[in-house]
Amino acid sequence: MIPSRTGVVEPANSTDYRSPRRTGHRLRATACALVALLVTGMLTVGGAQAGPDDAMRTVAAMQPGWNLGNTMDAIPDETSWGNPRTTQALLHHVRSQGYKSIRIPVTWSNHHGAAPGYTIDAAWLARVREIVDWSLAEGLYVMINLHHDSWQWINTYPSDRAAVMARYTALWSQIATTFRDHSPKLVFESINEPQFAGTSGTDEDARALHELNAEFHRIVRGSGGRNATRLLVLPTVNTAADQPRLDAFLASYDQLHDPNIAATVHFYGFWPFSVNIAGFTRYNADVEQDLVGTFDRVYNTFVSRGIPVIIGEWALLSYDHTRPGVIERGEFLKFVEAVGYHARIRRLTTMLWDAGQFLNRTELRWRDQGVHDLIRASWATRSGTASSDQVYLRRSGTITAQALTLNLNGTSFRGLRQGDINLVNGTDYTMSGTTLTLTAAALTRLAGNRAYGVNATIEARFSQGVPWQIGIISYDPPTQAAATGTTTSFTIPTQFHGDQLATMEAKYADGRPAGPANWTTFKEFWQNFQPDYAAGGMILKPEFFAEVADGRVTLTFHFWSGTQITYYLTKSGTSVTGSTG
Repeated sequence: MIPSRTGVVEPANSTDYRSPRRTGHRLRATACALVALLVTGMLTVGGAQAGPDDAMRTVAAMQPGWNLGNTMDAIPDETSWGNPRTTQALLHHVRSQGYKSIRIPVTWSNHHGAAPGYTIDAAWLARVREIVDWSLAEGLYVMINLHHDSWQWINTYPSDRAAVMARYTALWSQIATTFRDHSPKLVFESINEPQFAGTSGTDEDARALHELNAEFHRIVRGSGGRNATRLLVLPTVNTAADQPRLDAFLASYDQLHDPNIAATVHFYGFWPFSVNIAGFTRYNADVEQDLVGTFDRVYNTFVSRGIPVIIGEWALLSYDHTRPGVIERGEFLKFVEAVGYHARIRRLTTMLWDAGQFLNRTELRWRDQGVHDLIRASWATRSGTASSDQVYLRRSGTITAQALTLNLNGTSFRGLRQGDINLVNGTDYTMSGTTLTLTAAALTRLAGNRAYGVNATIEARFSQGVPWQIGIISYDPPTQAAATGTTTSFTIPTQFHGDQLATMEAKYADGRPAGPANWTTFKEFWQNFQPDYAAGGMILKPEFFAEVADGRVTLTFHFWSGTQITYYLTKSGTSVTGSTG
């Protein structure tokens, strides 16, 4: 992960990266690797690998993986970004939840001395080693790297080659020496999300990354001990999976002539869906195609050629317990189910990025047990889902039958249940093909006194996987009121009446998009606006007004019930007024 002002990663650019040229570093690295592999018996004259350290088997054994995110990579120290100090109990819990590997991102830049030695602080190195050793003792595979160093100083490599390479070489030499006799279950990743400043892009970025990866390879392989055959993990530029960057990696890989190398890319989904912008509130065909296309490319480019792949980080950028509602829970669950399935059938190892949004590390419990249950199920099987996990019932209206479309995903529908009670087919619901219809009588019973919000939760059960929860929700259309404020403090009084916000549009009088991201009328959830359900308000952020011209702006709030509300703003300098008409 690369931090941004919002605490999540920014989307990678779409620059092409083509095949790098050979350098002296690469040739030396290749020679050292071949000698080391021959000496240890891991390479025959014909190039065939023997022994237990087969890269494909090692990477397969690492599935599934979990990231100790925002911890040893935090700046300047382990607890600086809000996570507690790592304990043996935490690592034991992670292993007990089914994870086989742990990625420990480490930022070294604040923990070493000056040139020329760049000596790593002894206490910091000991702490990294302690967490590594605890993890290995739990039976976990472990991956460590140079993490935020990538954008703190490694990114200046094209314009400051000698200084960056000296620092990079010094750090990896010390790390390699420290861990050279550790278990083969410890693997090294050269750089997290490598990126470069001031380049022409394409070929130059690819060459820069190859030079750094080749030097990393030379250092580790030449450091002796188990490093001679240890699995090494190399990224693409930005750990992106567009085809030019995959091709550049392949050219670099071919020059290293080392079978104990894995490729790594990161996957945070289709960007508009991942942050809820441009109206992408649902896991739809575009989101699915982005996932399938990404995984197909890495499979066809690498796995089909015998090069293992680690999805070193995956999640959605704006799925976070501190920003509730940005990604609707059911839509996230569909994404999770699909990632598990499509990675599994392509033999991709996945490592969940968890900066604290999934596992509560203080209480050692999942923040959403149902999310974890579906993630865990996806490692081995498919689960059924549906077009929604919500059924909205107008509180002031007559309750009528409501239909959902089931996504069977190769399963068979087995019925509905509320707690321990099975609902009755024909009385409480009917099935026609994949259409599930809840009867008016059943919904009336489930809605009870029809208080605003979730009145009941039922679950669709399938022949395999986890059940699909469906919330029965009573609501009335939200209402809003006039407001005055400034561009730095503006809240629309809002009575939500049990409904939940999906997204917001902003347009000028002529229909042009207003505010940031002027290519779409739909603004980014939380970055530009957020609901405050407890206080009864819709907050418009300074970041939104910073790119709004003076004059009248029409807002349209879209809610998950299907309700749309129109609201009008007038901005004059730093003053803002709002009205419903």
